[in-house]
Amino acid sequence: MNIIWGIMIISGIFFSLLSGNSENLTNSILNSAKEAVTISFATCGIMSLWCGLTRIAERSGLIDSITKLLMPVMSILFPEIPKTHPAIKHICTNVTANIFGLGWAATPSGLEAMKNLSLLNGHSKTASDSICMFLVINMSSVQLITVSIIAYRAEFGSFSPASIVFPGIIATSISTLIGILSVIICRRCTRL
Repeated sequence: MNIIWGIMIISGIFFSLLSGNSENLTNSILNSAKEAVTISFATCGIMSLWCGLTRIAERSGLIDSITKLLMPVMSILFPEIPKTHPAIKHICTNVTANIFGLGWAATPSGLEAMKNLSLLNGHSKTASDSICMFLVINMSSVQLITVSIIAYRAEFGSFSPASIVFPGIIATSISTLIGILSVIICRRCTRL
């Protein structure tokens, strides 16, 4: 991927210089750098807030309550994982953060879940069914409130930054359902 991006950047610079648009290239680079810093600061603030709230929810027992609520679904999706294993708690925390559109806040719990799932899998080089299921759920993730996209839309002056909430719920619900069904079908096909 790095090679592809490198080729695209170098060819863009090369063709810009060949066509005499070096001034536009310079302006574009400077404006993009400025926007990157602005977005980074906005995202950093939101990320800090939600990571802090996630930590408070964890210490207050809210995550444990959510884990208990999600346990019937998790038992079906992850039959290999014992109900009291720490992986379940990290998976539930990750799913909860993703539901609220907080992908960056879901990352720490996702990494912990993968560590625990790897331990359960005996550090095998072949991914277990639980690892595959978790990856699909994490990547597709149903989102009720897409906080990051709303923040970006507000940052860039959208008149209605939250107007994407309902289409986002539909799209992420469909992608998650298809992902889960795909893993279940693959799981059954490999056992035949």
